[in-house]
Amino acid sequence: MCLFEDLLEQNEGKTLEFKENTKSLTGLIKTIIAFANTSGGNLVIGVQDKTKKVIGLEDVLLEEERLASAIADSISPLLVPDIEIKTYAHKDVLIIRVPHIAGPCYLKSAGEHGGAYVRFGSTNRLADEATRVSLRLFSANLSYDETPQSLGKLDTALLKKIFQSVGKDPTEKKCEMLGILSSRLRKICPSVGGILLFGENREELFPDAIVRCARFKGIDKEKILDQKEISSPLSLVIDEAILFVERNTRLGAEIGRIHRKDIPEYPSIAVREAIINALLHTDYSVRGSHIQIAIFSNRIEFTNPGGFPFGQTMEKALAGFSCLRNRVIGRVFRELNLIEQWGSGLQRILSSCVERDLKKPEIAEHSNQFRLTLFSSAED
Repeated sequence: MCLFEDLLEQNEGKTLEFKENTKSLTGLIKTIIAFANTSGGNLVIGVQDKTKKVIGLEDVLLEEERLASAIADSISPLLVPDIEIKTYAHKDVLIIRVPHIAGPCYLKSAGEHGGAYVRFGSTNRLADEATRVSLRLFSANLSYDETPQSLGKLDTALLKKIFQSVGKDPTEKKCEMLGILSSRLRKICPSVGGILLFGENREELFPDAIVRCARFKGIDKEKILDQKEISSPLSLVIDEAILFVERNTRLGAEIGRIHRKDIPEYPSIAVREAIINALLHTDYSVRGSHIQIAIFSNRIEFTNPGGFPFGQTMEKALAGFSCLRNRVIGRVFRELNLIEQWGSGLQRILSSCVERDLKKPEIAEHSNQFRLTLFSSAED
């Protein structure tokens, strides 16, 4: 459990918010709902949000009772956070520790349509229909790519070719086990993941499931030197994206006594894992957005739609805690030996950059996007 002193040292964000008092009960309830729907979090009352100065609550027991009643009366389904009274520097504060639950949680007075909130950065946002669908799928222990796509058609020739390249046979039973085929509608049909990976009509059903690559001059996006749009099935995207990065980055050399050793500008492991990470964790239900690989003179930015999956945080991800957004894609990548063990991708990226004495990669959520940045030099 995070100590109060540790909370004070942190800035407000996805899992932490400070409030001076309980005057705006509705706002507090929205924050608690957003925490519960997204990744859990801590709401600290009695602390100024900007200065983080502890000002305390005059009657902390009364405030605790008032807040507990509001939570019970205002939120559906029933949510029971841990409410702790903490005395710090002779001042009483409330710490509401909100668990992440399989909701969606929402404000009773507004209903699920108008009262379900999620957390983006340090703000609460009303969940749109796509997000509410994702919340309901999470509650049912389903990922979006596991859902049936009755209009989808698999390219069986491509499916066989890809599996046979690693010495495996994609039987119908195997495809059902991996989730490429779904029987949830009482008949066997491709899943969303199956179509994204091996779909014959993938572009028709998922036109935004593309990877846009660009090489820019300098450190901004003012001038494009090279670009490519990869619209292949996801099972073919990795190699195509790697080739684009390789042709648009430098290749150094280490000269030995006898042999010359080529050294790519970026660790090959880091580039490969970054591409795989983007494919694994993209929210393919988001329309109008796509994966981007932007190469500059000093860095590469890998950006994909969808922040961390529900229940996941930066701390958990860096610690190796696996929370797959797309289980079918993950299972297939594992079957094809594209990933070794769950949750190891970010660690492999960080380790490969440390070994090359490169600047530490940046990992961040930007609104409803995830971005991983690799740097080509240890210099600032």
